Amino acid sequence: MNKTIRRAAVFTLLLVFALLIRATWVQFYEGRALADDQDNRRNAIETYAEPLGDIVVAGEPITGSARTKSGDLAHKRTYDDGPLYAAVTGYASQSYAPTQLEGIYADLLNGTDPRLRTVMDTLTDGRAEPGTVVTTIDPAVQKAAYEALGDKKGAAVAIDPRTGRILAAVSTPSYDPTALTDANTAGEAWEKLNADPDKPLVNRALRRPLPPGSTFKLVVAAAALEDGLYASVDERTDSPDPYRLPGTVTDLGNENPNAPCENASIRVGLQYSCNNVFAKMAVDLGQDKVRAMAEEFGFNDATQDVPVRAHTSVYPSDMEPSQTAQTGIGQFDVTATPLQIAMVSAVLANDGELVSPHMVSRITDGGGDVLKDYDDESTTRRIVSSSTAEQLTSAMQTVVDEGTGSNAQMAGATVGGKTGTAQHGENNSKTPYAWFTSYAESDATGEEVAVAVVVEQSDAARSEVSGNGLAAPVAKAAMEAALAD
Repeated sequence: MNKTIRRAAVFTLLLVFALLIRATWVQFYEGRALADDQDNRRNAIETYAEPLGDIVVAGEPITGSARTKSGDLAHKRTYDDGPLYAAVTGYASQSYAPTQLEGIYADLLNGTDPRLRTVMDTLTDGRAEPGTVVTTIDPAVQKAAYEALGDKKGAAVAIDPRTGRILAAVSTPSYDPTALTDANTAGEAWEKLNADPDKPLVNRALRRPLPPGSTFKLVVAAAALEDGLYASVDERTDSPDPYRLPGTVTDLGNENPNAPCENASIRVGLQYSCNNVFAKMAVDLGQDKVRAMAEEFGFNDATQDVPVRAHTSVYPSDMEPSQTAQTGIGQFDVTATPLQIAMVSAVLANDGELVSPHMVSRITDGGGDVLKDYDDESTTRRIVSSSTAEQLTSAMQTVVDEGTGSNAQMAGATVGGKTGTAQHGENNSKTPYAWFTSYAESDATGEEVAVAVVVEQSDAARSEVSGNGLAAPVAKAAMEAALAD
């Protein structure tokens, strides 16, 4: 073989190798990428070829599937009481990426989760029977909170302090996920929902952090007791009224100028929601100690999954003393979700321990066998001492029995709570946010529930906006439903 032919043969062989390498790359890498592309129509066809698995509340499915009348997508998602449970389920849409539990467990619900495949599925390359998501939601508590919020813009979260099970997660105004399921009508519904200034697609229960106002005083009080700044909730504090913010000429007063807030104890300070007491307490502790306690409760945790990723609640850093004082009353740059504030009450109600909050009890395969049990895998962590928890729950009872939280009083239960009214807008130019966080223990059964409620907007006059007036009745409705069960 002469040199020219040899070179041509080598070159041709190299081209063949290059072609084989390229074919392999396209088939196994780019092919996989194409198959996983959310815009690949075949994925949608496969997802909706069969009915989806269900999301379950109290043993009953709140989701379903229906045959479509035309097109290549054979089924579409349906919802029972869609607006009631939208903050829990999210939506599974033929046009848009799924959200909430529908998104987190999409593979389980459409049968593509590898854990669902049987030997026969593997041999025939068939689709496995879809699995089921069993939630911790109590329908009575969910409905009570939803109806109590009514036309108000706000949210409510209820937790069983001893188990961490989330009994309710409500966000209003809500929306019907069914409107987004069908590709033929989803676009119009999507545009309408996103144009709504009240943002019904926002999950206010888990993903809408707002200034928590005076509900944050519980965290500051916990820090003071744990640090030893004060030995008891009944010890008098060193708290002038009004309190001049350090380094400024601004005096911080109280909503009720006649309240006995000067040098008030923690109990009285919570009872009357004395700003001077907790602003000075935060300064005396210092921002680092307050932040450390806030982080024990869950603030600044960017990985808070229930299993939906909750928005981070924030306690700021690098502040001037005057700003630290403002954080003591839940202002400046402090923000919290209703989930986070409910966790504060849950910790205090549970003897100072936090059981990891979770909204899903277990997931199962198509035959009902448990793939993962979240109740069994929940963790418990001590946040504050039993003494601190006992003292603060006692003080919270005073708030409800004799103080600013009287609208949460319930027959047949011991109730503790804390109101909050947080400034909104520059110089508080907009309607304030109304908060209430609480716990209740049944006198008959000993069962407990912790609740947090925020009302962002209502038809109440600005002068009537308060945690006790707007948020406490919602919390009471949820607590009554939880303890009635």
